[in-house]
Amino acid sequence: MSNPSLRGRVGLGGRGPADHGVRIVDTPAIRVHRPVDLVAAVAAALGVALVLVLAVYAQGTTTGLTEDVRGFASLLRRLLFVPVTVLEGLITFIAPLAVLTELVLRRLVRQALEAIAAAVLATGLALLATWLITELGAQEMRDALSVWSRGLRVVTIPALLVGTAALLTAAGARNRRRTVMWSWNLLWIGLGIAVITGLVTLPGALVTVLLGRVVGLMTRYLSGVQSERAYGASLVDGIRRAGFEPRRLIRVRGVSADHPGGDEELASDLAAVAITRYGDNRVYAMTTTDDERLDVVVLDGDRQVVGALARWWRSFRLRGIDGRAVVSLRQAAERAALLSYAAWSAGVCTPRLLGIAEAEDSMILIQRHAHGAVPLRDLPVDEMDDDVLDAVWEQLRVAHAAGLAHRALTADVVLVDRRDAPVAFLTGWESGDVASSELARRLDISQLLALLALRVGAERAVGAASRVLPDPDLTAVGPLLQTIALPRATREEARKNRGVLAEVREALLARLPEAEVEPERLVRFGARTVVTIALTVAAAVVVITTINFAEISEALSTAQPLWAALAFGLGLLTFLGSALALVAFAPIRLPLWRATLVQTAAAFVALVAPAGVGPAALNLRMLTRRGVASPLAVASVGLVQVSQFITTVLLLVVLSLVSGTDTPLRIPSTTVIAALGVISLAIAAAMLVPPLRHWVLARVLPLWRQTWPRLVQMLGQPQRFALAAVGNMIMTMSYLGAFAAALAAFGREMSLIDLALIYLIGNAAGALVPSPGGLGTVEISLITGLTLTGGVPAAIATSVVFLFRALTFWARVPIGWLAMRALQRTGEL
Repeated sequence: MSNPSLRGRVGLGGRGPADHGVRIVDTPAIRVHRPVDLVAAVAAALGVALVLVLAVYAQGTTTGLTEDVRGFASLLRRLLFVPVTVLEGLITFIAPLAVLTELVLRRLVRQALEAIAAAVLATGLALLATWLITELGAQEMRDALSVWSRGLRVVTIPALLVGTAALLTAAGARNRRRTVMWSWNLLWIGLGIAVITGLVTLPGALVTVLLGRVVGLMTRYLSGVQSERAYGASLVDGIRRAGFEPRRLIRVRGVSADHPGGDEELASDLAAVAITRYGDNRVYAMTTTDDERLDVVVLDGDRQVVGALARWWRSFRLRGIDGRAVVSLRQAAERAALLSYAAWSAGVCTPRLLGIAEAEDSMILIQRHAHGAVPLRDLPVDEMDDDVLDAVWEQLRVAHAAGLAHRALTADVVLVDRRDAPVAFLTGWESGDVASSELARRLDISQLLALLALRVGAERAVGAASRVLPDPDLTAVGPLLQTIALPRATREEARKNRGVLAEVREALLARLPEAEVEPERLVRFGARTVVTIALTVAAAVVVITTINFAEISEALSTAQPLWAALAFGLGLLTFLGSALALVAFAPIRLPLWRATLVQTAAAFVALVAPAGVGPAALNLRMLTRRGVASPLAVASVGLVQVSQFITTVLLLVVLSLVSGTDTPLRIPSTTVIAALGVISLAIAAAMLVPPLRHWVLARVLPLWRQTWPRLVQMLGQPQRFALAAVGNMIMTMSYLGAFAAALAAFGREMSLIDLALIYLIGNAAGALVPSPGGLGTVEISLITGLTLTGGVPAAIATSVVFLFRALTFWARVPIGWLAMRALQRTGEL
């Protein structure tokens, strides 16, 4: 094996001796793409956008700051012995030359070329940005970035200084290159002088640096930077500083023995491979000079930002799940060491941490090896008997008894040794808690229940848990059995095996009837919420940018207050109508006053729930709180919604027949007929598309299956149907009356059928787009309908819709909040 050409370095993709007499099998990363560079580039780009926004909307502030700074111009001119333009030239020539010279002397020729490329690209980007702002930018933006030049106001973003900033950024960190540090200082001094002397504005100086940073950082990320991780000799030195003398270091991968650089004995060492799968770290199988087999886990600094961002995002998105305050490599290593020591000291079977050291931009953790242990991912199902399951639950019980929580239980961190009596190991404590909360321990139990249920079934998983854990620990985990609360690996398995979490809940109920299984809301927001917010903002932008506020103000000043008061009163009457429908279809006797309060509270919930969802959710909550079984409550609420739809359709037909003043019967207008025809054709065409048809059926059929038995039961009670019809009629006619009153407040009128069609289509649009209360979509639809169908001028139509929504949506929110508080005090919701 001895080969002088390999001495002093690591064998790349093969075997070979390194210096210090240690045999190393590794594939060093010569260049790495650091996620932190990408994050910093995005932050710099957002900084550019923020500066431009402030330049437009806070022009007075930025201009005032610039003028204050320029007050030192006369003093500065007396102190400077060279012209400012000459100083700028020196900065853009001497500083880059010094940096490039250092890079070449250090034999970093590729990095020098990348820095030059970044400078060229940044210079071109600065010229392009200057042209775009000059030709297409808003006047306020041009003013904020313009300086006087030869009697003209010229947008100025110094292209050479932008290129210099990009070159310095691509050249590396300032704390590792002395010339880079001094060049950055000179650049900031030069920009400050340029702002004081009026060669560039303060926003222009900030944009100069940020543009250069964007290009430099993206160049570093795309091309990669020289790795500063600990490999070879530096890795060996770090291990020796931790107190160990290695004889052999072999990189562990989740691969077979024929992988380049692999090792036959490691191919079957599943305990070591599992460490590489659950963590984004390098793992080495180390054999010491005393023939002791240990595991070496290496945490690299350039990878820490990924974990930090993932933890931050998860804690921000989920309720009650705290993020880990880890912001550096050393903190991450110290936290891993703390949790590992705490778990071992508490009596948990876990590989003991033996040493920790730092080397280059890496932290080295050395721990004992779990000889003969196999991760649950690789353990055959037929070997997972009750003794194995009990051993796993026993380790979690021991950890929880000591106040520890793991928080990331997956099939790779749970190991089992079956050579004698089954012994379970819990590894991967990096995300855990020392003084854990009750929620964290509940999460552990729910994660392990889901993990074991995916392998041995829900009944066996729950049975094993009940043999080891006390009943109170199990009764409270049902609400956390959700895919979002599981680690990523388990979450992916659960999505492939849909229904397994529901089976676990059923098994819990079968064993512990008092257990809570109703899912708890853990997600602050999901993809639907993001889409909802985006659509709401887009709709608001469309409305705000397309309306004429001067005309609206004039129109509102002429609105008749009596009609507005009538619209508000009719809007309140809708609460009574929807309450009557709920009382009619409820399987138990409901007080009308309580039902009305619930409908009133829905006006407050509409601020955060899509149109129509808030009332249904509160109705369902009211029924279940009064002891109605969930399936029956869902069917009753579904029947209320179906009856509202049928009543609305019948009302449209009746209005189309009896509307008009000259004759008792009137054919609807051509616009109405055309609109109905277009809608019918669109629905028919959509149903011809199989994916869309299946999507509609998947949502309609379950509701119909739940509602149909309840409907059959209600057929023998026609008085309830009559009460529901009256309630639905009151609700729909009240909304139509409020809309007509808002129109009359501006001296306009329209046939009842056209008005009803405009309102109902607008309301349907608000229900289809999942924005809170239909905000944005309802307004746009109603304004469009009034303008195109009713011939109402755009300014008047906008005023009518704003008045209608203000009286029937926003003005009812405080009343809904009071009703919600009252119902919460009485325990109704």
